[in-house]
Amino acid sequence: MTEQYKANPDDRSDNVEKLQEMVQNTIDNFNEAKETAEVSNEKDRAAIEAKNQRRLESIDSLKSEIKDESEYDA
Repeated sequence: MTEQYKANPDDRSDNVEKLQEMVQNTIDNFNEAKETAEVSNEKDRAAIEAKNQRRLESIDSLKSEIKDESEYDA
């Protein structure tokens, strides 16, 4: 006998809030890593700078997603 699965409703009511929190957390991590890089050796500094570059790209993507979600809610 096959089981019937009921899909959960698509609740986007707090997506923008969650995304904004993710942006803020990423910015905080960026700033903390930047401070750490100042006292790190060259190898670690390069790794931190590369990761911070990826963080900036993530922030741009998250902001774009916030815009999309805001338009969806409107």
